[in-house]
Amino acid sequence: MTERIYLDHAATSPLRPEARAAMEEGFRIWANPSSPHAEGRKAKAALEDGRERIKRALGLGQKDKNYEVIFTSGASEALWIALNRAKVDRRIVSAVEHDAVFRAAPDAEVLSVNEFGGFEEDKLVKLLEQPGRVIAALQSVNSETGKTIMNMPDRDNPIGEAFGETQSLWLSDCSQSAGKLALPDADMIVISAHKFGGPIGIGALLVRDYAMLEPMGGHERGYRHGTENLPGALGMAAALEAGGLETWNTSEQDRENFYLGIAESGFNRFSGSYNPYIVALTHPTMSAQALLIRLDAMGFAVSAGSACSSGTLKKSRVLDAFGVSDEVAARTIRVSIGWSTTPDELEQFATAWASLS
Repeated sequence: MTERIYLDHAATSPLRPEARAAMEEGFRIWANPSSPHAEGRKAKAALEDGRERIKRALGLGQKDKNYEVIFTSGASEALWIALNRAKVDRRIVSAVEHDAVFRAAPDAEVLSVNEFGGFEEDKLVKLLEQPGRVIAALQSVNSETGKTIMNMPDRDNPIGEAFGETQSLWLSDCSQSAGKLALPDADMIVISAHKFGGPIGIGALLVRDYAMLEPMGGHERGYRHGTENLPGALGMAAALEAGGLETWNTSEQDRENFYLGIAESGFNRFSGSYNPYIVALTHPTMSAQALLIRLDAMGFAVSAGSACSSGTLKKSRVLDAFGVSDEVAARTIRVSIGWSTTPDELEQFATAWASLS
């Protein structure tokens, strides 16, 4: 193989051409958006236009689903703001959240999940009904397994009713679903531009109402420190406007054929519901580390879990929480595809995977 094949889009995805062009325009509008002079006002106008474009692209501009957009340096900062500045008394996080959630809320109560990606509704309801207002971090798509987390808050289920009755807040980390799948009806939503073809170094916290947060001064209407990243904001808007799964080089059928093609040689979806672009693969005999080395030498970029933890030899906390045995977890890697992946690349990987022994 003369060219390498990149299949680690859950870690970061290549910059879309539309995003690159938008960033170049942002760099030409070089002034600080917070400056009062004409140059600053021009930059501010472009920033606010980008903010509105992002809302429209995500379907969040409607009267019944309107959010404020707080630009951040990425998902990790957005999660920190939500978990540390929300006007609440307690914090709950699901056991399969990204490490950034646990770093932002190390003292949070942990909600266990089952192998299907669901959690005990009665347990969550009881936690919500305890004294003190809660913010609960319940992600939409898991970054290591591709599981779509089940039984989320809804107005018509007991969980949604408990959130409403206790005035608790639902925080949904949508880093792996924004720009691909419909966003959940959460009180706060976290997105990260470089997961859907936007630039690295910018994300956003979407909030139903600024009143949910304690201001901290500085920029973004007082809810975030640091000069706004205008080129990044414009790049993120352009990447979202470029479209979702329907614009990818692979079709839904291409992706399903890929899954079916590698099923007999170790494809493992474990249990539950899944999105169409992240898959966990378990080899019959080889360790994850050996698989990464072999596949890298063969020209394939894949990973073992999230980018922040794949360099360790410890068992994935997420796989453990999903009930995956130590023996299976030790032989499991992650393959994730994105907008630039081609059907031929998937075919080449399936062939390479089948050849491993």
